[in-house]
Order: sequence, then C-alpha cells, then structure tokens
Amino acid sequence: MIVPFGESGAGSELYLPQRRHPAGGPGDVWEAATGELAGALFASLTRRDQRQKGEQYLRGLLQARGRKSIRNIAAHVGGPAAEQSLHHFISSSTWDWMPMREALARHLARTAAPQAWVVGPMPIPKAGDQSVGVEQGFDQCQGQSFHGQQAFGVFYASELLTVPVHWRLFLPGSWLRDDLRRRRAEIPEGIAEETLPDCAVAAFTESVGSWRVPARPVVLNTYVDRVAATVDRFTAAGLPVVARVSGTSRLEVRDPALPGYGGGPLAAQRILASVKGLRRRSTWGGPTGAGGSLTVAVRVGPADGSGRARRPGSGDGDRDRDLLLLGEWVDPDSSPVALWVTNLASAPAGALLRLTKLAGRACRDLTGVGEEVGLRDFEGRSFRGWHRHISLASAAHAVTAMAGVGGSPAEYPAPRSA
Repeated sequence: MIVPFGESGAGSELYLPQRRHPAGGPGDVWEAATGELAGALFASLTRRDQRQKGEQYLRGLLQARGRKSIRNIAAHVGGPAAEQSLHHFISSSTWDWMPMREALARHLARTAAPQAWVVGPMPIPKAGDQSVGVEQGFDQCQGQSFHGQQAFGVFYASELLTVPVHWRLFLPGSWLRDDLRRRRAEIPEGIAEETLPDCAVAAFTESVGSWRVPARPVVLNTYVDRVAATVDRFTAAGLPVVARVSGTSRLEVRDPALPGYGGGPLAAQRILASVKGLRRRSTWGGPTGAGGSLTVAVRVGPADGSGRARRPGSGDGDRDRDLLLLGEWVDPDSSPVALWVTNLASAPAGALLRLTKLAGRACRDLTGVGEEVGLRDFEGRSFRGWHRHISLASAAHAVTAMAGVGGSPAEYPAPRSA
C-alpha cells in the first residue's frame, strides 16, 4: 500500500510493506526465514566451505544462549572442533563483507520496499583497550560517557521491522595516527580521521547510496553539526534526507509571514519557540495512531560555515532551496524533544514525524533483537573480524525480525549532545 508523502520528487511516497509469513508453526517460520536468507546472503562466497561456515555461524548466532562469542557459537554448532575453523573464517579469512551486506539489503527490499533508510549510532562498551577503535565516547541515546567502540548502522526501516544492513566503525585519531595500533588491528590503508557526523553520513554513502536498492528518504538519527554541508550532499545526489539537529543550530527563517524573517541566522530552538502557537497534533505508529505529538514545520534556509545566512540568488544554485525545520513536543509547556531539518520542503509535518519515528524503532530494536543476536558481542581485536561478525549478526537480526518480531514503533530517548 502506498501512502502519499509529499508532492513530487524522490522520496515523495511512504511504502507500507505487508508482512509475509511462511505457512506452519513458529519453528517452520524460523527455519524458512533462515534458509531463504542464507541462500541469498552467501551467494557471493565462491568457496563451498566458506558458504557452509557462513551458515554455521549464522545458525550459531540464532541458537547460542548468552554472549555470542566464537567459542559459544561453536559449542552450539560443532563443539571444540568447530571453534578454530570459525575463528579463522571470521578473523583471518579473505571474504569481502560488502557483497553480503548488499545481498541482505536487496533481499529485504524484495520482500517489501522500505519506507526509509535510517542511520543511527550504536555504542559498544568495552572493558579493555585492545579492541579496534576503543576510546572514551559519548552515548547519545543514554546521555552519558562510556568506554568502548562507536559505530553507525544503516537500517532498512518500515513500520513493521528494522534491520541493520551496513555498519561503519568510528576510528579515533589516536588509533589512526598510531602505526603499531593500526598494524595490530589490521586497519586498511586509506582510512582517514573523520568526525562522528561525517562517519554517519559516510556509512550511508559508501553503501546503500550506491547499491541496487530502492531510493528512499534517509533519516540521520545523530546530531548534524554542519547542516548546510550535510543536506547539500544528499540534495546533490537527489536524495531526501531528514537530519537531527540541536537547538543551537543556526538557521534563517524563510517564511515572510513568521517571526524572525529577515533577521539573519537564529538558533533553531529560538525559531521554534516563536511559532509554538502554530503547533498541530500529529499521530504516528500506523493507521490506528499508536502515539501522538505536537509538531510544527518552519521554512528555513541554512547558514554557511561562518554562521551567515545564504540568501536566495547568492550564486549557490540549488543549495539555496528552502529546507524545513521540524519541531516535536510531548509536553506543550516544555522544550521540544526533537528537532530535525529536511530537504523535503513540501512534506506535511505529520508525514515527517512518522519518518523520524522509524529512527526510534531502530534504536529500540538494537537494544532488543540486536542484543539477542550479538551485534555488540565480538571479542576479537581486528577491524576485519569486527566487520565480518557484525555482518552475520545483522543477518541473524533479519531472520529474527522476519520470523515474527513486530509491533508498533516505541518511544526511545532522543540523542543528547555531549
């Protein structure tokens, strides 16, 4: 079923997929989902023994109880004899995880087209300092510091399920500038330092942005610091984007009927405070409206790197087109709980709100299904081993989701600034 999203252009429609279940009981559903996905997923592995080990590891992630270490997985699929071979398959083999991830995304899209591709953070707490990328970080969802790894996932997202299809591990400069650390962790040449927001954007552009999958709006569920540069990057590629921003982000009111017009760059929080009287109730969570919030959307323009507004006709061409600033309130007397900027300048506020709720669902599933299948459980030290484990854990996440994990989107704490 297709629900009108906006007016015309890429991403102007929301696709609501219809879930398909194989006939039979729960065990049949689980087995069918595993077998069907494994056939698509491991086609890129040229060697038969690699395909066998891939399916063995996938089934171990689904069956093992507790932490999904290689030892624990091997105990459920072959005992001590399997541990060494699975360790080699994950940590030392030569297979490329990117074709497997694209195969996962295409398999999900063939089942039902996504409504959006969500990019969101995943903190991975670690006790030691040997795992690749470990450093002191900030958990945006919990609003607290932690010691460990930080990664960004790209999720196939709909109102029925979310599944991670790609991952990018954030590598701090302390790792990239240390030759010994780089060598021990087998970090490939060519990986350079980047900010967390740049890592989030790159997670999409290096994967789904070039894959043979449906073009859908991209929801960036991490605070974007350089609003103009980030939105421009997606606009130039012809992609709709909805990006989370902080209350201090500087924007220019572009609607002459609203307060602040012509006043130059203003903080997003101040812009929304001046239009609180225009808020309307929007529902989300499916046709029955499982939840509701107050929303308002304001036509704005970005500021350049100096904080100055970029005026229409300044020579920047398409980069000067209007954006929308979306604010969401749960308590009408408090500050907004979420602020977003989008290049979908003609989209209704309610439709945009429903898109952003897909990011909340992805966060919820990370702490639910993601924990069950071991997304955070890799105990090795290498860059390649981490990527291979999390690729297969994402496939296990897909099996679990397709086999019956459902429900409506749930509220999740909004990311908080460090």
